[in-house]
Amino acid sequence: MSINCSPASDDVAAPIAPPLSRGVALLFSVACGLAVANVYFAQPLLDTMADTFGISHATVGIVITVTQIGYGAGLLLVVPLGDLLDRRRLILGQSLLSVLALLAVAFAPTAMALLASMAVVGLLAVVTQVLVAYAAHLADPSERGRIVGVVTSGIVIGILLARSVSGTLSDLFGWRSVYVASAGATLLVVVALSQALPRQTERSARVSYPRLIGSVFKLFVEERVLRIRAVLALLIFAAITTLLTPMVLPLAAPPFSLSHTEIGLFGLAGAAGALGASRAGRLSDLGFAQRTTGIGLALMLLSWGAIALLPWSLWGLIVGVVAIDFGLQSVHVANQSLIYRVRPEARSRLVAGYMLFYSLGSASGSIGSTLVYAEAGWNGVCLLGATLSGIAFLFWLFTKHLTPEMRKGS
Repeated sequence: MSINCSPASDDVAAPIAPPLSRGVALLFSVACGLAVANVYFAQPLLDTMADTFGISHATVGIVITVTQIGYGAGLLLVVPLGDLLDRRRLILGQSLLSVLALLAVAFAPTAMALLASMAVVGLLAVVTQVLVAYAAHLADPSERGRIVGVVTSGIVIGILLARSVSGTLSDLFGWRSVYVASAGATLLVVVALSQALPRQTERSARVSYPRLIGSVFKLFVEERVLRIRAVLALLIFAAITTLLTPMVLPLAAPPFSLSHTEIGLFGLAGAAGALGASRAGRLSDLGFAQRTTGIGLALMLLSWGAIALLPWSLWGLIVGVVAIDFGLQSVHVANQSLIYRVRPEARSRLVAGYMLFYSLGSASGSIGSTLVYAEAGWNGVCLLGATLSGIAFLFWLFTKHLTPEMRKGS
């Protein structure tokens, strides 16, 4: 199917790169995990950053917010370039620039320098989405959902390990060491990618950059599945950041008084999210993306009952984190599986549009939850998160008939 008056109309048939091997898919997963971890390293460090730069606890969530704003800008301005430029060069270039941005965070002398550097880190972290779109492009159509699930599993694990690693390194060497270590790890990944990334053999779209960016918005007009799944992305990621951003504050305060290392370990409780991503990919390949979405959204909503037990029980929080991460990743992979079925020649732009709503949701959830926590405490945070999850479930319920299942072989 061609894109009417879009950059894809200039595409021509050409030999494509070899199918994605298991080893390269795993490397994509590792690279994605590290890139997205750069966005989440700060979450368990917010109290320490606040003390270092004299930022109040009520507004320190702005560190996460500016990172997500940078991520959103990258989604709109950088990710679509995957349909225009050589993806291999784009990925390597972004990764190398990320090394410099991470070092700028590590040595930031003032709060303004920190915020500016974090925004650039977010801008460049969208290499994750370039990799996901490239993986979907290289995968055989019959296993595209599984491949996307594998790569997304790396993203889940990266997010979870980000909290644990940053907490441990901060306790041992200070929060700045987290970004020095990440810069070194990113450089190693660049070397591995330079050897393993397939060289692009097909011709990219021949179109001006402004028209390329404009076509992202045109896709929203033309593709209903993109509109629906983007709204779901906004709601579910607003809900998850509503939990994760202020979580460090009650855990670090009495009566728990947990260290950064201990708080980081809570992220590992969500490791089931990686299993959710992998399983959701397989189910989506079989034509059960809608069913997977409904189960995932219901699980996210129910998880807030356990999360609300935090003032009395850490185990309740653990159960809640497992449930909400599993549900979130199941919905996220199902979303991507559905949007990748349309406009194959515009996958980078599709993922850019979809993930732009993810970034808006994450940014609003981060700043909103810290403000709510300052005014209404943990109960207020849980009420906000449950409300967002409930709206997401109802939105899916009333729109699911607009994007019917496509069963394998039908």
